[in-house]
Amino acid sequence: MSGVAIVTGGGRGIGAATARLLGQRGYDVAVSYMSDDRAAAEVVKDVEAGGHRGLAVRADCGVESEILRLFEAVDRALGTPAALVNNAGIVGEACRVDALNGEIAGRVFAVNVVGAMLCAREAVRRMSTAHGGGGGRIVNISSTATRRGSPGEWVHYAASKGAIDVFTGGLAREVATEGVRVNAVAPGPADTDLHAAAGMPDRTERMAPAIPMQRVALAQEIAQTVAWLVCDAPDYLSGAVIPVSGAG
Repeated sequence: MSGVAIVTGGGRGIGAATARLLGQRGYDVAVSYMSDDRAAAEVVKDVEAGGHRGLAVRADCGVESEILRLFEAVDRALGTPAALVNNAGIVGEACRVDALNGEIAGRVFAVNVVGAMLCAREAVRRMSTAHGGGGGRIVNISSTATRRGSPGEWVHYAASKGAIDVFTGGLAREVATEGVRVNAVAPGPADTDLHAAAGMPDRTERMAPAIPMQRVALAQEIAQTVAWLVCDAPDYLSGAVIPVSGAG
């Protein structure tokens, strides 16, 4: 498959690795990002270096109007998307539930859940054969935190990813006869800047010994699974949540 792909949160980490890999696999790629203009521009530069079109759009995926602006920008610059990777996500403040701030929890769910649902809505409106589209693939980024629960740190984040798992299955069934395939990838702890940004730069080192492979994932390893779902997975595969967790 090829065409136009949108990767939300595509300026860094797993999103950036995914955007670059999809570019290598023949896609024109649009990335949304929150604040780092330079990082997003580097991703676009790498996509374009491979002979494909790239686009960076600053957009907060926790705000509906900005999601609409993202998709409209892609429509104008690249055309109708054939793939959406719902990667944008935040963890919020690390804390126990009895210290949880409602505003922080609300923001986590706004970006991780509502934002992903609204991006999927816009993608389905463009991809679904029921809307005159030619089909497409949606990949949501979940987390193995849904199994662990992340007690004492990010229960609110884990709960948001649990919602993504349910959403993945429900949407897959909803559009099963409309040419749209919906799956999710659930990474284990990964070597990205998410942990340092949350004030715990040593978190991956602390978690590695509990992983059977004795190390955390590389962003590229997660991206390879996402790209497989977008490009090569059988058409009959939909509604799956695939863990990429080092057997953890």
